[in-house]
Amino acid sequence: QVTVHESGGGSVQAGGSLKLSCVVRGDTLGWYAMGWFRQAPGKEREFVAIVSSKGTYTDYTETVKGRFTIYRDAVEKTNTAFLHMSALNPEDTDVYYCHADTSYNEVLKGLGGVWGQGNQVTVSS
Repeated sequence: QVTVHESGGGSVQAGGSLKLSCVVRGDTLGWYAMGWFRQAPGKEREFVAIVSSKGTYTDYTETVKGRFTIYRDAVEKTNTAFLHMSALNPEDTDVYYCHADTSYNEVLKGLGGVWGQGNQVTVSS
């Protein structure tokens, strides 16, 4: 069974930085595109960032461009990704979910694949 395990997050003051980590377990052969979504209470889950299976391509939602960086572990096929978040502001407060799938487009759309349990990110002003 393929699963996603997340770590990181926490609380920080505005302007600070946090890092999220995500690893796919249960499949040592597949190449997974990986991304993060975030969701506030009562709101829909929204796309944040994505990295392709070999790290060639990345994309971000407009509100985090220039502040967030998504990248993969340098070791091939570890299916481990990181989201470094800087210049955080209170509007970034959400639960962040890692999403992984062998299809880049499925991750981008938030469809299929596997999801992590979510990590809380709280930014205070």
